[in-house]
Amino acid sequence: MVNSSSPTRSRLSWIIATFFGIGHLQPGSGTWASAATLALWWALGLWLPSDWLVPAAIVISVLVTLIGIPPSTVVARESGIKDPGFVVIDEVAGQMIALIAVPLHWKYMLAGFILFRSFDIVKPFPLRRLEALPGGTGIMMDDVGAGLYALALLQIWLHFIAR
Repeated sequence: MVNSSSPTRSRLSWIIATFFGIGHLQPGSGTWASAATLALWWALGLWLPSDWLVPAAIVISVLVTLIGIPPSTVVARESGIKDPGFVVIDEVAGQMIALIAVPLHWKYMLAGFILFRSFDIVKPFPLRRLEALPGGTGIMMDDVGAGLYALALLQIWLHFIAR
């Protein structure tokens, strides 16, 4: 592993990939990143007009995903680890996807958190296959898939069960 004082270490890539160092929190760096995402989205959601919430969540999800791929690739290469546990920008993207069109209410947000983390940990088919994609794409896409699974279940719950 490249140590933090190495001149070959790409500082900006490490900051983004570890989501400002949250990836170094233990135990459960991915859970910490998901919780931080939840808190940041809730805080931002309080400031946004309600009709901006869904478009903002979509834009943020897409941007985090696209911005996260190159730094994840760099950090994986520099650390010598295919999918480093301290790279958590993928959890930020996946958790954000899970929260699209979810009301800013604690029970729905908690459900989104639990569903996303569960899918991310268990990796039902075909999520594990997405990890095989090269570099940062593989790091990011299994979490994007977990976020989509969580989003689908949350929307079913919101529209058909939680009436």
